[in-house]
Amino acid sequence: MVAKLSAEPARPQLMRAMNEQILLDLIRRTGPLSHAELVQESGLSKATVASALTRIADTGLVHTVSRRAGRPGPAAALYDIRPQAGYVLGLDVGHEYLRGALVDLRGRDHARASMPVPASGSEPRIRDVITLADTLCADAGIDRTLVMQTVIGSPGVYDPSRDALDLVGSNRHWASPAALGELRDSFGQRLMMENDIDAAALAELRHGHGRGVGSFAFVSVGTGVGMGLVIDGHLHRGAHGIAGEIAYLPFPGGLGVDAVDARRRGEMEASASGAAVVRAAKRAGMTRERSAQAVFAAAASGNAAAAAIVSEEATLIAKTIGAIVLIVDPDLIVLGGGIGRAPGFAAMIETRLRTLTPITPPIKVTALGIDAVVDGCLVSGLARVWSTVADGRDRNGVER
Repeated sequence: MVAKLSAEPARPQLMRAMNEQILLDLIRRTGPLSHAELVQESGLSKATVASALTRIADTGLVHTVSRRAGRPGPAAALYDIRPQAGYVLGLDVGHEYLRGALVDLRGRDHARASMPVPASGSEPRIRDVITLADTLCADAGIDRTLVMQTVIGSPGVYDPSRDALDLVGSNRHWASPAALGELRDSFGQRLMMENDIDAAALAELRHGHGRGVGSFAFVSVGTGVGMGLVIDGHLHRGAHGIAGEIAYLPFPGGLGVDAVDARRRGEMEASASGAAVVRAAKRAGMTRERSAQAVFAAAASGNAAAAAIVSEEATLIAKTIGAIVLIVDPDLIVLGGGIGRAPGFAAMIETRLRTLTPITPPIKVTALGIDAVVDGCLVSGLARVWSTVADGRDRNGVER
């Protein structure tokens, strides 16, 4: 039986929003366009384009930038995104540093800054985040009221039922509902919390090895262990937002495993994080090496105990990636984090992975720098801003 199509016309408000989004997407992708070019590219009528442009211009998001001459007839006005109509803040709450950046609606940088994390409690860290945001806006010479979206990248998963973060690892105070409430008091309702590794995966998708790749897993190994999973060009979060929380994989073992740490951070992270590498070195009698970087350097210099620790670390990560490969079958694995970027570590993992799985996808080390989480937050924030506009709301979130 053929289903009957509904004869009910689409709501005028919905049609207007759809038409506006078509034009905004065209202008964002291709730059300044004339009225005639928008008609041609969109397939909309001249009257519809004119009406939609008027409404978009009223929001302040689009303006006339110049007139194109040199063609028969009157010079054509060109419409473009007005970058200074709004800004997006991306902030990374790391273990040792806070980093941030401010971009306009075109994604152009206006300020970047970082500061060491001076305190471990929730309240001092929140004050530091607010201070960094104010510094970025001051450096760019704008008022923070012009920020249309703030995205904070942090370990953990947002739980809407509690309006708080879960699975925050060692930063337990960050999980308090009061912490998120204090952030909202400062940043308003235009605040998003983004998992830090998911944010790094978004940055990889937009700026790194993930461009043009259908599916890939961004695996970060450093202070913590986590994954951002991109499937068919989109970040996969899962039904409860915990897709990629590989720290909790039941992979006990490793030379640096600690039962107390495992209960707090997950078995995999307690076995393979930077802290676990340092614990393994201490148990092996290595007293000078107080960081994972130092242990890897000792291994490279021929220290047999350090080499055994690094070898065990590569095996643990290869087993983890093997599970990902067998379940997801991604086109690519991207390694990040301080340990993941260590020279030669990717090759060690790939060698072990060939013995564990029937196929071995390419393993690449991320080429993105220390601002990967910040850049991913900006990707997420800009997408949210434009989706808000597509929903028919103006730059202040008010329905048009």
